[in-house]
Amino acid sequence: MLKRFVACAAVLSAVVAVTPLRAEILEQVLVKVNGDMITKTEFELQQVQELRNKPGLSNVSPTSPELQKAIAEITPDLILDMVDKLLLVQRGRELGYAMGDEQFKNVLESIKKQNNISTEEQFQQALRESGMSLTDLRGEIERNMLVQRVQQADVMEKISVTEEESRTYYESHRNEFTTPAEITLREIFIEVPQDERGVNVAADDAAREKAESIHNRALAGEPFARLAAEASAAPSKANGGLVGPLKEEDLAPALQKQIAAMKVGDVSEVMRVARGYQVLRLESRSETKSRSFDDAREDISRRVAEQKLKGEMLKYLDRLREQATIVWKNDELKRAYDLALEKRAKSPIQPAA
Repeated sequence: MLKRFVACAAVLSAVVAVTPLRAEILEQVLVKVNGDMITKTEFELQQVQELRNKPGLSNVSPTSPELQKAIAEITPDLILDMVDKLLLVQRGRELGYAMGDEQFKNVLESIKKQNNISTEEQFQQALRESGMSLTDLRGEIERNMLVQRVQQADVMEKISVTEEESRTYYESHRNEFTTPAEITLREIFIEVPQDERGVNVAADDAAREKAESIHNRALAGEPFARLAAEASAAPSKANGGLVGPLKEEDLAPALQKQIAAMKVGDVSEVMRVARGYQVLRLESRSETKSRSFDDAREDISRRVAEQKLKGEMLKYLDRLREQATIVWKNDELKRAYDLALEKRAKSPIQPAA
């Protein structure tokens, strides 16, 4: 969790050029939201956190085209998200929410546990490496807490899910409540040696004879797992030939047909496959299972509510934005913000059903 709140200073210097702050230098303000500021440094730190999740950027220079393209791609959504979060934090403070010392202490202990930090020295070292102070960390944790409290109080608690909505979702998403049939097999693979001229007929005959012998021994009652460990050329021999569990629908049609005719414990005929011969034993089979509506009711209600939450949150943020005073100090960032808003408006959340 600590890592989620922390921007690595080393990555910052390698990916984004940021001028170090000094006491005599005033921070550059990018936008004011109801008087609260988003600064250049804050925004660039968030850029770094986003860029760290993109592959292929760890060794690029600050002026590389790849980096500039990545920055241009993430900037619109990032500035929109930062303004949204600030609006929610302000609303939380307006409602009187705050993080108490005891609550912060409990969260801090949880962070240390999740990051395997057992001593105060390790914790202070983690803060130094991230370029954060304890005050910075507390502020970020509190802001996230405020956002969650506002979402719960102003949006989630006002969402209801009707019986009709639940049933419509269930009928439209039955696959989410269906567990497909699965099988577990054991295999023995006898490889046919090849040379530069291809498969030698004599070698093919010898491999088939060996597979037939193994097949007969299995039918006679010898443990299939022991035979696989003894004779199979497949990687699964180390596990007694065990393969799976596998979804039946993922098998080749011919193999599906073969398996369908077998009972648990049955051994297949010798089959010609690529590069050799194969014998299978059906270890287990589970049938397709579908949860009834009543059994899945709680999960359905939760999923419909989560879907509704996305749409209602966007409406709620629009209302906060309409009531806010937003003053831009950077025209380019303002254009990026407007672009993200336009994109959001054209891509509404789809209804759950």
